[in-house]
Amino acid sequence: MATTEHPPSRLRAWMLEGLSDMGKGGGHNGSQTEQEPVHKGQRWWRVMCLTGVDYFSTLGYQPGIAALAAGLLSPIATIVLVIVTLAGALPVYRRVAEESPHGEGSISMLERLLSFWKGKLFVLTLLGFAATDFLITITLSAADASTHMVENPHLTSTLHSHQMLITLILVALLGAVFLKGFLEAIGVAVALVGIYLGLNVVVVIVGLWHVLTAEHVVTDWTTALTAQHGNVFVMIGVALIVFPKLALGLSGFETGVAVMPHVRGDDSDTEERPTGRIRDTKKLLTTAALIMSCFLIATSFITTLLIPAQEFKPGGQANGRALAYLAHEYLGNVFGTVYDVSTIAILWFAGASAMAGLLNLMPRYLPRYGMAPHWARAVRPMVIVFTLIAFLVTWLFDANVDKQGGAYATGVLVLISSAAIAVTIAARKAGQRGWTIGFAVIAAVFLYTTVVNVIERPDGVKIGACFIAGIMLVSLLSRLARAFELRVTSVTLDPMAERFVRDMASRKIRFIANEPDQRDKAEYRDKIEQIRADNDMPEQEDFVFVEVTVTDPSEFETGLKVHGDVLHNRYRVLTVESSSIPNALAALLLHVRDVTRCTPHIYFEWTEGNPFANFLRFFLFGQGEVAPVTREVLREAEPDRKRRPRVHTG
Repeated sequence: MATTEHPPSRLRAWMLEGLSDMGKGGGHNGSQTEQEPVHKGQRWWRVMCLTGVDYFSTLGYQPGIAALAAGLLSPIATIVLVIVTLAGALPVYRRVAEESPHGEGSISMLERLLSFWKGKLFVLTLLGFAATDFLITITLSAADASTHMVENPHLTSTLHSHQMLITLILVALLGAVFLKGFLEAIGVAVALVGIYLGLNVVVVIVGLWHVLTAEHVVTDWTTALTAQHGNVFVMIGVALIVFPKLALGLSGFETGVAVMPHVRGDDSDTEERPTGRIRDTKKLLTTAALIMSCFLIATSFITTLLIPAQEFKPGGQANGRALAYLAHEYLGNVFGTVYDVSTIAILWFAGASAMAGLLNLMPRYLPRYGMAPHWARAVRPMVIVFTLIAFLVTWLFDANVDKQGGAYATGVLVLISSAAIAVTIAARKAGQRGWTIGFAVIAAVFLYTTVVNVIERPDGVKIGACFIAGIMLVSLLSRLARAFELRVTSVTLDPMAERFVRDMASRKIRFIANEPDQRDKAEYRDKIEQIRADNDMPEQEDFVFVEVTVTDPSEFETGLKVHGDVLHNRYRVLTVESSSIPNALAALLLHVRDVTRCTPHIYFEWTEGNPFANFLRFFLFGQGEVAPVTREVLREAEPDRKRRPRVHTG
């Protein structure tokens, strides 16, 4: 609707490439693979590898974190983690896949349950924790990859004092790849996951062989365990207490739902109900959870029994790289180096998976809420923003895996807790009493785990709060900056409204903005008399009333449907529903100007009250200083004064 702008520079055009296609059809393709047509895609096991680079890569640091948190109880605490995974997180996300088959996830489910500003603020809070989850995945994975590189026997003397620099280079490399364009992600993921899991199978088999052939290892462990904790009930109780510290092993489920659009499904699938995609995504989630559960139990067992406790501590050779330690110790430095390279690759690619998640999630919500600049729908500017934030997080946490564990676990647990709450509400609405009770119990477990994790490691909620505060502040400033932006995506007139416009085009087009009250004959007669008196107009001038009803003022971009009606056999009235009265009026005027090639006029009366208070009413509730704001929206949308619709206020 606005006039043409100056052509953008080559750099600006490159940075905003694809912007016009973003935010349509549910958001852009965050993983940077080509958008799959309807009924096309990849087999579910291949897509599983895309989420697996995030999920399976935690084997690089999870056994070491478990050993630090639980000590000799690490295998038992890990079994508790596996039970929670299979009996809690897996059923929850299978239901999430069913409820949001286009990859929106639990945030979208909760958004549908809440409206107006409370819904927007709740989503922004969850986005803060999601940003914590994904960004810490990038920085923690890069830090652990640099740990594997620095602790490699062939490189330790050269690189030992440069871990921070190496981590920053890995993060920068990740950003550079996304700036160039990240294609064929699934093919790369399949290769990386296949090699990495294959090498881990070798390490696990060799580790179990050494445990079984050296009988004293098991005996020493059980003896020490009994001496520390007494009996099996105490052990289970302590394992339950330390379980929240192992929550990193639950990562990957949110990513598993986010990659759903890439799953092929059946030829009979429709976008409204992709039954095959839902079924195969459930297979994806179940298979990934079973594979990871087997590896978690086996790796926690062999690392606890075969690695001296002091090596897990900061500065120890197994800190952040327990399985790599075993690979070097029992299979030699050549195999160990191959294992290190594989681990570095999949950890780096886990960061890529997290970056894809951010690029899929943030543009899906913030620009639509008016809480991010328009360019936030483009990939490259957002990659630069996320990369710079990742630099800051890496520096704040000193590129240390252990220091970032709490923040990562907090982000993971908050998202899983929100998913559990969402499916509980969905089951209740569906009248499924048994599932409602089951999901409510699971939600309670995850909420308990989240609270315990926050109490024991408050750094996680602190950084989450920083992300939330940052998102809230940027969102508020962006919404203020875009307050006068024309944000109506389309204008559609019904046949009666089109007839009114065609009839007015033969003479001067004059509208009266009216706030509907009783809508009786006296209201419209008095309004016309007032407008004529305020503007000193002759009685023969003809008018059409425009009445806007505010629906959800927290919405930013909406389409406009205009209905025409003749009231009391005399007064022509156009009725509109919109999130903002000034925006609706400005959009209607510009549309009428474009279809009639005439300059429309609109008449207002001044709004009574304090101008600042009225502006706040407009900002929060879509109504207030209607006349001046309508004029300002028109001024920004149409710089040419000669073509701008006329606003009259009396």
